Amino acid sequence: MRGQCWAALLFVLVLPARAESAIVIGFLGAFERWDDEHRGVRRVALDLRARNLPGVFVETFGNHHRRAAMRLLRRKLDANGASTRVILYGQSWGGAAVVKTARELERWGVPVLLTVQVDSVGTGDAMLPANVQAAVNLYQHDPFTIQGRSEIRAADPSRTQILGNFQYTYPIQAVEGSWARRHLGGSHTKMELDPAVWARVEHLMLDAILRKP
Repeated sequence: MRGQCWAALLFVLVLPARAESAIVIGFLGAFERWDDEHRGVRRVALDLRARNLPGVFVETFGNHHRRAAMRLLRRKLDANGASTRVILYGQSWGGAAVVKTARELERWGVPVLLTVQVDSVGTGDAMLPANVQAAVNLYQHDPFTIQGRSEIRAADPSRTQILGNFQYTYPIQAVEGSWARRHLGGSHTKMELDPAVWARVEHLMLDAILRKP
């Protein structure tokens, strides 16, 4: 855990500042590594990078390393100015980290173009601050599992558009993944493993990125 934290801080310190028009930050759930390619949050980030979208920077963090994420955001925003668009997304505890990060950016006076929460778990993750322009919530409420936040709301509906609270449900049969994740994680894990969920997340973010300001 300590090594992961130092690694995250190190790449923030050495990462070169470049001219970017959009910054996409993803937060992984639980105690997952920031670079775990088996997790949906990281897979989406790698796919976005592979598209080579001009002026788009994408990175992921563990939800417990928001300080490193904020340092990166500060550096990028200082280098690129107020016109830079910020997109935040995350799963489970990472969904709650999205809202906390948006609130901190509000204190900085920085707008957030879009937030996406996937089966968000945590305290204070239901109310989106007024600096968020649009927000989406994907969740499941199946029995015998960790259940995600069922509804997000806008602190100021005149400034934040809630694009939807979309519920998913999962049958008992197993999905891809390790035995422990498939059989012990319940629908919370099944949703994290669902490629349709992450395709939707990526589509939402691409739509926001490619839309002209």
